[in-house]
Amino acid sequence: MERVPTIAVLGSANLDIVVPVPHHPVTGETVLGGDHTLVPGGKGANQAVAAARLGGSVSFVGRVGDDEAGETLRSSLEAAGVNTTHLRTDSEAPSGIALIGVDTDGDNAIVVSPGTNARVGPEDVQDAKATIAGAAVVLLQLEVPTGAVVAAAQVATGTVVLNPSPATPLPDGLLNQVDVLVPNALELAQLADTQPDGAVDALVAMARSLPTSTVVVTRGARGALLVTPDDHQEVVAPSVRVVDTTGAGDSFSGALAESLARDTTLLEAVERAVVAGAVTATRHGAQPAMPTVADLVAVPST
Repeated sequence: MERVPTIAVLGSANLDIVVPVPHHPVTGETVLGGDHTLVPGGKGANQAVAAARLGGSVSFVGRVGDDEAGETLRSSLEAAGVNTTHLRTDSEAPSGIALIGVDTDGDNAIVVSPGTNARVGPEDVQDAKATIAGAAVVLLQLEVPTGAVVAAAQVATGTVVLNPSPATPLPDGLLNQVDVLVPNALELAQLADTQPDGAVDALVAMARSLPTSTVVVTRGARGALLVTPDDHQEVVAPSVRVVDTTGAGDSFSGALAESLARDTTLLEAVERAVVAGAVTATRHGAQPAMPTVADLVAVPST
């Protein structure tokens, strides 16, 4: 019997064109890279695959083009066990693509051409209303228009998780509808309208200045910071050999959503998400790098 999705992900699906580079170019510079690879990606689709790989029952809401890239993106989601009933094929625009350079340290620089992702709107939310309203966790990002994000948050009855990436001005009231906000330090500073500051006390102050009660700040190799109205806790990341950071943040968000859908504590969810993100950074690509439960168990505890 098919499982009823407990996690609904509204978001983007992109075909990543990944090129290894010796360093990222500055303005006016041409850099010769290695052979490119085509990898299914997009923040929304990555997070959906991450949650599904860890055992979550996931439904994805979004759009792809009527093209080869769209077929690849749909197939990747389905291969991970994601329900694509609400992934619309849109013939009016090409599928989204992302141009990704990965340097020798594993750090990436990304340019996104949204394609059909830019056409996701409240009508897609309406079509998937029963799925979104019935989900224990609704996971959102900002690679699709904010009108769709707002509509999904309004329809949701479960826990609303927002990864505010890429950073963009948010509509008034959206953060009031978010239960768990998952920014990095730069995104948090932009939302708090202040200067970036990586110090823990500064991050806690910024998080508590926002109307969302729970904020989980992702901090890369330093792990994450869980901030609630009454407390804050640092979660240390395991030490790993970083190969490619592409998708690590999405792996974190997907793992967090999967844990929350099982009604774990926030701290347990963040601890699991930190490990998932670290494992992803040890592998190339986005969706192919998303870990399974066995992968997480294999990581030594810190």
